Amino acid sequence: MSAAGGDVAARSVIPRERLEQVARAWRDAGRQVVFTNGCFDLLHPGHLALLEASAAEGDVLLVAINGDASVTRLKGPGRPIYPAAERAELLLALRWVDAVTVFEEDTPRETIEMVRPQVLVKGAEYGAGAIVGEDLVVGGGGRVVRFAMKPGYSTSAVVSKMKERGSSAK
Repeated sequence: MSAAGGDVAARSVIPRERLEQVARAWRDAGRQVVFTNGCFDLLHPGHLALLEASAAEGDVLLVAINGDASVTRLKGPGRPIYPAAERAELLLALRWVDAVTVFEEDTPRETIEMVRPQVLVKGAEYGAGAIVGEDLVVGGGGRVVRFAMKPGYSTSAVVSKMKERGSSAK
């Protein structure tokens, strides 16, 4: 994919104040913008499958990640494991990801409003109407793709397993 090509914003973290402008430029250039979001605190094979599938849905994959305070509110104390800057760096190292942005709210709704992606990808565990921003994307003529996540992978489960192993080793 990597269709962000020669754009200044390609393969980079897009600051909030430039997000709307960059997304508009992609759309104006005829690129289909794909959006997915999450904490992406510890990358695992489930994340990789989601990102690869997301990239196949359009021309530019923008991944929005929760900021550190947002992750702590959603996941609890001790999270995130990696700060947002490091999580963004890891995501940008993947060939499927064209750009990353960070949002501080608990949901990506405001970010989706700014980007106005043509495709929104989330895990299939979210039922109809349960995906934040689904109404915005569909209302704007776009589509929502529910991705069947790889079973057995979740960052919270990995963290729990690590804690269990750590306490049993004592």
